[in-house]
Amino acid sequence: MKSYTASEPLFVDTWGWLVLANDRDPSFPAVAGIRHEYVEKAQLWVTTDYVLDETITRLFAGTPFVKARQFCDAIFDSCKLGLLVLEQITPERFQRAYKLRLRYRDKPRVSFTDLTSFTVMRELGIHHVLTADAHFQQVGLGFHRLP
Repeated sequence: MKSYTASEPLFVDTWGWLVLANDRDPSFPAVAGIRHEYVEKAQLWVTTDYVLDETITRLFAGTPFVKARQFCDAIFDSCKLGLLVLEQITPERFQRAYKLRLRYRDKPRVSFTDLTSFTVMRELGIHHVLTADAHFQQVGLGFHRLP
């Protein structure tokens, strides 16, 4: 039984992109199924420039160049087609993320990129995130991880 519906935007974290780029990843079938459901219902995916920074860095470091480039080009094409919204981390969002960094002093392993993602998700009212990163739930902001 699914604990979500593809009726609201889905935030895509670095983990989600990396799984989609690697069809041999054990999580690929579940993530591809979620992608299919969102595409079928024309629901938006949302990510940030910071998440793509991490994704692009890791893809080109561990994936053959041509495959990494094709995958990244497909992400940017999705933006052009309006299927994916690429949110920028503005100075204001950066400051809000830094305030979260100070608030979660007991969680030093939460990355600053994750904090910027939390900021954008809260601002846009997004509750579901494509990630295996437990930090999205550990902060207690009401986020639900998929798959």
